[in-house]
Amino acid sequence: MSITPTPVAAATAARAASVTILVQFVFTGIIWGSSFLFMKVALEGISPAQVVLARLVLGGLTLGLFVLLRRERLPRRRVVWAHMTVLACSFCVIPFLLFSWAQQHVTSGLASIYNATTPIMTAIMAWLVFRVEKLNAVQITGILVGISGVMVIIAPWQGLDFSQSLVAQFTILGATACYGFSLAYMRRFASNTGMSALTFSFLNIGIAAVIMVALAPLIATTPVRLDPWIIGSLLLLGCLGTGVAYIWNQNVLRAWGPTRASTVTYITPVVGVILGVIVLGEHLSWNEPAGAVLVFLGILLAQDRLRRRARTA
Repeated sequence: MSITPTPVAAATAARAASVTILVQFVFTGIIWGSSFLFMKVALEGISPAQVVLARLVLGGLTLGLFVLLRRERLPRRRVVWAHMTVLACSFCVIPFLLFSWAQQHVTSGLASIYNATTPIMTAIMAWLVFRVEKLNAVQITGILVGISGVMVIIAPWQGLDFSQSLVAQFTILGATACYGFSLAYMRRFASNTGMSALTFSFLNIGIAAVIMVALAPLIATTPVRLDPWIIGSLLLLGCLGTGVAYIWNQNVLRAWGPTRASTVTYITPVVGVILGVIVLGEHLSWNEPAGAVLVFLGILLAQDRLRRRARTA
């Protein structure tokens, strides 16, 4: 005999589920914002390639454990594995390597600010490359505003000497372009695979980990110096930042949709900048937060949030 829940019980359960999703959203932003600090600390003892190898292997093992506990089934179609391999390279291996290398030459706070350009890159890729979205004039204006914000952060009026710092900044933009490509690629080729959020994340990280293990003899053989801070940073970066946080993000994405879920972009640079200043003693120039504000405004316009909110009101 089945018992139908009362309206009060159903409303209570719905509120509890909503609070759970909100908590996962906030913690995802905090963990991903902290990842730039973890990378910066880890780079004190190991190379950029070794940082990427460690975070992917630890993240893959963490997600694999969840897959085993939940007895998830992996897809059998070859085309799905082919698409996931492309995403493993474009969404994990390449941008992780670019970010890790760049953070040798820029502050963790600045790296977290540049990471916020991902929605702008996604809009460009979805519009120009994959043709999965049509942008109106407001959204195109948003892309231009976001680009102007990037220019303010780069500060060309100070002179472009193309030192390591400037090259590193363009390298980070290359990484966020990879993220934008990957998100648009997911929408175009991997949105109807039938996989759960957990299985999707596990394949993405797991295949990337296998690729990095294969590349390790070529790019990750430099001497290693470990201490408790470096080991702790790698565990947090891998198990939490590249493992658990991916599951939380997928849960938020399925509950809220891509537009609301992408607002985690507003949390990560705030956390990254605060931790960089407090923990590492980093300094901010006035143009960096000013450019970040323009980037955030560009995101609002590129995702057409302002008009959507006005129509809702």
